[in-house]
Amino acid sequence: MEILLKLLAGGGGMYAALLAAMFMLQDGMIYFPGTGRAMERTPEDAGLAYETVWLTTEDGVRIEAWYVPAPAARGVALLTHGNAGNISHRIEYAALFQRLGYSILMLEYRGYGRSEGKPSEEGTYADARAAWRHLTTERGYAAGRIVLVGESLGGAVAAHLAAEEQPGALVLVSSFISVPELAAELYPWMPARQLARYRYDTLASLDSVSCPVLVAHSRQDDIVPFRHGQQLFGAAREPKASLEMTGGHNEGFLFTRPAWGEEPGRFLNHHIP
Repeated sequence: MEILLKLLAGGGGMYAALLAAMFMLQDGMIYFPGTGRAMERTPEDAGLAYETVWLTTEDGVRIEAWYVPAPAARGVALLTHGNAGNISHRIEYAALFQRLGYSILMLEYRGYGRSEGKPSEEGTYADARAAWRHLTTERGYAAGRIVLVGESLGGAVAAHLAAEEQPGALVLVSSFISVPELAAELYPWMPARQLARYRYDTLASLDSVSCPVLVAHSRQDDIVPFRHGQQLFGAAREPKASLEMTGGHNEGFLFTRPAWGEEPGRFLNHHIP
C-alpha cells in the first residue's frame, strides 16, 4: 500500500507538472513563426506586381504587408493567414483573388516574417486593425468593398475584425470554433479548456458579424475537425454559404482546386455587386 501511494503521488506530481508546463508554454503551441521564417517567394515570382507596405499598429509595432493590385479591381481582399509560415507561402491567394477581380493585402503578423514584435492574441487583432485602417484611409477603399479572408487561426482574427467593422464579406477557411474547444479535442486527457490562456473565439465573434459569410472546410481536416466548420456555418447569420473541400488541414486551400476558387467568386459576385 505504501508503495502504491508513493506511485500515485509521483504520478500525480508528474501530471501536475505537465499541466503547469502546458499552461506556461502555450505561446509555442499556438504560434509557429519560425516554420519557414525566410521569405521564400514574392508575388513577382507568380507574375504579379506588388508593393511592400510597412504599417504601424496602435501599440507602435511595425509590421509588413504585401499589396497586390488587380486591374479595375472590384474590391480588395484582406488576408489573415494561419499560425505557421508567412505570407510568402500564400502567393496563390494573390493569384486567385486577382482572377476574381480583387486586389489583396496580405498581412504579416507581428513576429512573423520580417515584422517586428512578438505574436499575441491582442497583438494579432491590432495587426488586423492596422491593415484595415491602411485600406480604408490610405487606399480609400469603402468598407463594403473589403473582403476579409481568414485561414485557420487567421479565421478568428478575421471574424474578430468583422465584428468590429462592416466589411463586404467574410471568408473563413479551415477555421476553428475557439482555441479552448480545439484544445479539448486535441488533448482529451487533460482539462484543456480550463488551461487555455488564448481564446481566439471565432464562434463568439460571429454573433456580431452582419456581413455575408462563406465557410470553407474539409471533411478530412486532420487538425481542425469538420464539425468546427459546420458549427461556424450554423452560427453565421444569413446570407451565408458553405464550401466543402477535401484533404488534410494543410491541403485544403481555396486555391488548391479551380472549382474551390470559383465558389468565392460566385459568392462575392452575388453579395458585392
